[in-house]
This record gives sequence, structure tokens and C-alpha cells, in this order.
Amino acid sequence: MLFIADLLETLESSPGCVGIAAPQVGMLKRIIIIDAARHPKNFPNHGRMILINPVIEWQEGEVLAREGCLSFPHLTANVKRAQRIRFKALNYQGQEIEVETSDFEARVVLHEADHLDGILFLDRVSSLKTDVFRRKNYAPGTQKPEPPSP
Repeated sequence: MLFIADLLETLESSPGCVGIAAPQVGMLKRIIIIDAARHPKNFPNHGRMILINPVIEWQEGEVLAREGCLSFPHLTANVKRAQRIRFKALNYQGQEIEVETSDFEARVVLHEADHLDGILFLDRVSSLKTDVFRRKNYAPGTQKPEPPSP
């Protein structure tokens, strides 16, 4: 699929990006690409996964951690997510897969699956005032945002 190749190119051209969902690029399809291996501290993981129609089957535990998003490149936020999940989806070849994962990789899957339902990470913060932060590090070639006007 040409669309999946374009989605993958968008992910790979975005420094630090570990996942992307079709709705983030204006395509209303239930497709996400996860590549938690792009994060230097995330091992073990399942490597790159192209997931079509992912369904979260169960989740357990709860962990509060910082997240960012291509949709809001200059923000991060503290978000509670499940520590362990199991999901099923179709892979790129159209075969059904079932995967159990935890920690960072589970967070990435949940974050991207939320995009398919129109949910953003900012919708999951407890307090916009205390849990949302301006990103301090910027990718090469991007500019620091202008400070807000008083």
C-alpha cells in the first residue's frame, strides 16, 4: 500500500518519533505504525509493527509517564497509561497477530490507538495546568516556539 509507505516515511523523517497514526496525516483509516526500537532505552520490544484495525484486548497496571506527540511538537505531558497490554490487529500482510507488551512499547501502542478514536494525549492528563509542559529539546532544523504573549 502506497499510503503505508508514506506513513512510514513520515515516521522515519521525524526525529524521536516512535509511532504514528493515519488520522495524524489526514487519512481516516485505522492504521498505526509503531517502532519503539527507535527509542534508545526501550528494550526489549517487538520492533517495527504496522497495525491495521488494532483492538486492545486487555490492559493492567497503571504508570504515570511523560509523553509527546507529532500533533503537538512543542508540548509534553504526564499521562497515566496501562503498564501491560495485549492487542490484536492485522499486520501488513493481512494476517491477524496478537501481541503482549509492556512499559514504553505498551504506552506507544495505546497513544497511537487513541488517535484512531479521536483522542489526544492532552485529553488524558489530569490537569492542563500542572501536567503539560513546553518541550525543552527541539529537533535539528526546527525553531524554538515564540513565547506566549502576555
